[in-house]
Amino acid sequence: MKLTRLDTTIFGSLDEKVSEAILWELFVNSEPVTSVNMANDRITGTHQGFGYIEFMSEEDADYAIKIMNMIKLFGKSIKVNKASANEKQMDVGCKWLLKLTKN
Repeated sequence: MKLTRLDTTIFGSLDEKVSEAILWELFVNSEPVTSVNMANDRITGTHQGFGYIEFMSEEDADYAIKIMNMIKLFGKSIKVNKASANEKQMDVGCKWLLKLTKN
């Protein structure tokens, strides 16, 4: 099955204790997960509180968003939304710089 951009979610507001394995176990309970990728700091190696989860279909991603958005994980409400093509392709450092220029 070919994956599309529509089957990918972006998640954020993660506690530092969250790992890809924890996210996999959490999200696989909603729909079949094909991959979990957390954005890591290139220097420290720690995650930056967000990442992407790919599902088998757009419908699976939509369902996961409906049931997983704003659930509490390690005391923090996680945010889950559809990922856009720009978010998936943009470098993390570039995102940080863009946020600085908007303020």
